[in-house]
Amino acid sequence: MIFNGFHVMENIMLIYCAVKVNGLVCKDPMQVQAEDFFFSGLHLRGNTSNPVGSRVTTVFAAQLPGLNTLGISMVRIDYAPWGQNPPHIHPRATEILTVLEGTLQVGFVTSNPDNRFITKVLKKGDVFVFPVGLVHFQHNVGNGYAVAIAALSSQNPGAITIANAVFGANPPIPGDILAKAFQVDKSVVEQLQSKF
Repeated sequence: MIFNGFHVMENIMLIYCAVKVNGLVCKDPMQVQAEDFFFSGLHLRGNTSNPVGSRVTTVFAAQLPGLNTLGISMVRIDYAPWGQNPPHIHPRATEILTVLEGTLQVGFVTSNPDNRFITKVLKKGDVFVFPVGLVHFQHNVGNGYAVAIAALSSQNPGAITIANAVFGANPPIPGDILAKAFQVDKSVVEQLQSKF
């Protein structure tokens, strides 16, 4: 049955394949398979051998096409001992996180002008919410590995890691602008930029 340009099939409304939604081409409803709604791999530990000691495994519309337009996604986050998911934002999603293993210090900063730091230490089974668009982080405060699962209120939440965006921009943000913004010497900015 066709309704206003949409094809309704088994109570699922899908847009014809010629249309892009969220930058992804929707599949012809007659070609949809179970695999379009399936993802496997969240049981696998992510490689945390990197400077921040964490790995985020995403299940967004790019990895699971059936999520497109549904307004939800999820991630698995693995943390090495003392590793962190560094300060970042999701411009299009609120995040709800639950700890499956280990102990995490989590927190977010409210918006200007207050910039209040809200933080809590979470243990296995604890849940915490990060409101949309606010700078937030998770830090493993234990000697063992930690694992969390998070759900996000968008099929494409986006992620902007603050340090990467500010000090790793390409082309670089001019050092004098960052020096003034952070109220440090330009040489400090250049040192930070060299790490990204």
